[in-house]
Formats: sequence, C-alpha cells, structure tokens
Amino acid sequence: MKDKRSKYIRNCAILLLNFIFIVNSSFSQKEETIRSSIKTVVIDAGHGGKDPGCHGHSAQEKHVCLSIALKLGAMIKSKYPSINVIYTRSTDVFVELDERAKIANRNKADLFICIHANAAGETVFGVETYVLGLHKTEAQQLIAERENATRFLEDDKGAKYNDIDLSADAIIERKVQLAIFLDQSISFAEKIQKEFVKIGRTDRGVRQAGFMVLYRTTMPSVLIETGFLTNPSEEKFLSDSLSQVKMAKSIFTAFEKYRNELEGIDVKIIDESVNYENTSEEVKKTGATTEKDKIIFRVQIETSDKKIELTNSKFKGLKVFEYQQDKVFKYTVGEFNNDFKSANLYKKEMVSKGYQHAFVVAFLNGERINIEKAIKLAEK
Repeated sequence: MKDKRSKYIRNCAILLLNFIFIVNSSFSQKEETIRSSIKTVVIDAGHGGKDPGCHGHSAQEKHVCLSIALKLGAMIKSKYPSINVIYTRSTDVFVELDERAKIANRNKADLFICIHANAAGETVFGVETYVLGLHKTEAQQLIAERENATRFLEDDKGAKYNDIDLSADAIIERKVQLAIFLDQSISFAEKIQKEFVKIGRTDRGVRQAGFMVLYRTTMPSVLIETGFLTNPSEEKFLSDSLSQVKMAKSIFTAFEKYRNELEGIDVKIIDESVNYENTSEEVKKTGATTEKDKIIFRVQIETSDKKIELTNSKFKGLKVFEYQQDKVFKYTVGEFNNDFKSANLYKKEMVSKGYQHAFVVAFLNGERINIEKAIKLAEK
C-alpha cells in the first residue's frame, strides 16, 4: 500500500513538472515571437554580371557593392545567428531589378538593404542613403535614373517596368501605401549616415528618389550610395578591403541600433553625442526638460491617406490619438510620460493583439521627434 502511494505521488510530481515545462516553453516561444521583430534581412548588392554599374579608373561598382554586402551579411550572421540573411546575389551575376524586390517580398523580409556606389564629377564626394520618395534636386533624379537604367540590360529591355508610374502623384500614393514602412526606413537611414560620419565619411544626408528596386519592396527599405567612384580619393578608399570592412561595420552598427530600437533591447547603446536640434531652446540651453517639455511616448499602430474615425472597429475599442505628418494620418495608442520602457512593453502587447508593425514614437510639446533624442531627453 505504501509503495503504491509513493508511486502515485512520484507520478503526480512528474506530471506536474511536465506541465510546468510545457507552459514555460509555450510562454518563451510566444515571447520570442513578439520580440523578434527582425527575422529576415535581404542584402542587395547592386548591379553584377553584364551590368558593371558605375566605375572609376579601375574599380567597378558591382565589385565594391558585392564585397561590402558579403561583409555586412557575415557580421549579422555572426552576431545574430537566428536572423536569416539572404543575398540577392553572392557572386558576380546579373539579377533583374524586379527579381531583387521579389526575393525580398517572397521571403517576407523585415528589412531590405540595397548597396550601391555613386558617380559624378571628380570633385564630388560623400555618402548618402535613400528611401523611396520624390527627388528634390536634379542630381538626385539623375542618380535614380542611372540606377534604374539597369532594366534596359534585361532580356525584355525593361518592358516589364512600363506599368511602374514614377510621376510625382504616383510616388506620393506609393509612399502613403507604405507609410508605416517609410517611417522605419528613414529611421534606419539616419542611423546609417550617423555611423558613416564616425569613420570620417562626409554626410550628404538621407534623401528620397524614385528607385524602382525600392518601389516594389513591401518592408522598410534603404538604398545606400557608399561613395563616388569617379572621385579618385573615394575610389581608392572603396577599393580597399579594410575600408570596405569599415563601411560594412558602420551599416551593421546602424542595423543593431535600429533592431534594438524596434525591440527595446539595450537602449543604452544610443550614441552619447546625439545632436539635439529640433528641441526647444530651453532644453538646448539647460540640458533639462521642464514640466511643459515632458517627452510623451506612444505606440503607432496605423497610418492612412484618409482620416479614420477613432471609433473604427480596426482600433478594437482602444483609446486612439491621431496626428498628421506629410499629408498622412497616423494613429497611436497609449501615453507614457518620460517612460520609454513602459511604452515599449505596450508595443509588444499591441503586436500580440495583431498590430504586427507597431512601433514606439515620441512627442515633445505636441511635435513628433526622433526616438533616440526622445529617449536621451527622457533620461535627463
């Protein structure tokens, strides 16, 4: 009788331990699903094969791009083995513009990084990162036209792109369709430019233009012009293997900061030399925020080119705040005064409710500001 009782107790204990293990495993998997906002990255080395791209006296764009792309991918794989890194090309082959975007879309990439090199006069230099948008200068238009000209090397001489409308109205409409991705694209692009400056590169800024390869991607996407091969000094720099490592490392660091910002991990990585432009004069002078100047963190869950009623069923009964930026209506939930950590936890809750692309935004005196600046100001 005593042996049967002991066996019964032991079996109950085993069942209880198994139940706890299953519950914990399920919770961990759910938590990982919520936190892993970047699971797949597609890295696109521009040009290739019969398309050399631009060139200097000896260096060709297709080789420079591929070398930096492979180095960047290796860094991501080494630090984050769970992230799936996909190359549109890993050798010197020709890949159609349309196929590059399809590779990213087919694999449901969370980020698309396109790497190129630039061309102009011998005295022009610097780095710039592009997102999809309207060009503001003739030079930006020419860069887009040069990169888009790759389509004429395809078997159908680019006929498949005849349905792509790159007029101002069409670009604006496409930007509205991809508005939530555009915010994230700009955020990543800004980080890339900051890291380039740290290694001594000249910052030509975050810019917009109608690149076909960005037009058809459906995720945050950037196109990096790593320098001008037509400038002898920059050609020498970009042809050097160690310099290519520096460039790849800069992009990787920007990627890491972008990932951490999305997931709320290790926000202390933020650069201590953040420039506080766009904040109030009082903050600039004193280095502290007044009661009036509290940082408000919210979670953005929806964007639309048309106004949405706050009682719309898509908001699931949540208390929603609306703001407008670049002629786009944007909708946020939650209100966290000087508290990024709580806002980020709330973002995870919104993701679990079905808002897969939710992210934290910040406001100062009613105006949206850069999230890195906001976190830094809130800490003070």
